[in-house]
Amino acid sequence: MRIWGKVQGVWFRAWTVEQATDLGLDGWVRNRLDGSVEAVVSGAPAVVEAFIERCHGGSPASRVDRVEVEDTPGIVAAGFTQKPTV
Repeated sequence: MRIWGKVQGVWFRAWTVEQATDLGLDGWVRNRLDGSVEAVVSGAPAVVEAFIERCHGGSPASRVDRVEVEDTPGIVAAGFTQKPTV
């Protein structure tokens, strides 16, 4: 998924790790050079949907303008981590 808005420099990635961990999801999150945040999430469909809904609201200091979700096959490592910017 990709999230656009005021989502960099506002604790969004760390908040995302907290939310995903709270929900028991696997995956990762990172900033993109274009100002967006990218996340790969794996888990039960209903739980992933709950995570997506949380991302629409964002962290307290963020402003989410748009969230795009794309289903992609693949396996992610257990746990949820924050990766470097690309």
